[in-house]
Amino acid sequence: MRSFLFVPGSKPERFAKALAAGADAVIVDLEDAVAEADKASARAHVADAIRTFSASPVRVLLRINGAGTPWFEEDLSLAAFDGIDGVVLPKAENPAALTAVAAATAKPILPLIESAKGVWNALDVARMPGVERLLFGSVDFELDLDCDGSWDALLLARSRIVLASRVAGILFPVDGVTVAIDDQRQLAEDSSKARSLGFGGKLCIHPRQVAAVNAAFSPSADEIAKARRIVDAYERAEGGAVSVDGRMVDLPVLLKARRIVSLAESVRGSEQG
Repeated sequence: MRSFLFVPGSKPERFAKALAAGADAVIVDLEDAVAEADKASARAHVADAIRTFSASPVRVLLRINGAGTPWFEEDLSLAAFDGIDGVVLPKAENPAALTAVAAATAKPILPLIESAKGVWNALDVARMPGVERLLFGSVDFELDLDCDGSWDALLLARSRIVLASRVAGILFPVDGVTVAIDDQRQLAEDSSKARSLGFGGKLCIHPRQVAAVNAAFSPSADEIAKARRIVDAYERAEGGAVSVDGRMVDLPVLLKARRIVSLAESVRGSEQG
């Protein structure tokens, strides 16, 4: 799961386009992308589209409004539908809100970490039952801290989210959006940095961003070839010392190579399927 594409729940005419954009997951948004006056109609649009969601091979997640809002419980009730594959919980800061979501559905929960308190409590959030992976809401985090959105300014927050995910034993986290929709260079740079830090995917706000994100979070042909050389050489050595491309292959190097090969096969399978 590399690319997570947002689509407003109040724009049902965009649902089919989002599902066909090539993203690994589509997040139908009932929160920030929907005005207060349109919350109820957006829920109705989602309910009407359940058959479409169920028929799609793309994973469909629902971003509900946060705990404590007037729309939380009604939004959460939509998670019961078969076409909804998981719940994105915004403003995740403490276990209490996650307990309420887990009590209402057994489907995976993807908390959005988008505040100072959320980053501080990221490990507690990640350890909650039902949590599949953390998402970084970088834009809201920037607002909460009144800092700029540069990579350096948000590096500590990103690092804490990656570390919390690993310590909790959940899936690799998903990095925040690149707000410059038409800047492919910036998107590629942001995605590359996120992957190098330990993120497993990235949030997208436009279909044009999906292909670049998928590419950035997939092993390159060179990476795959090198990984296969390492695995093959190690197996031929039958546990003995071996060097590949001038580098000694020890167990961590082998395990990382196997992970790359496995990821490449998974990506290929999903694209063929």
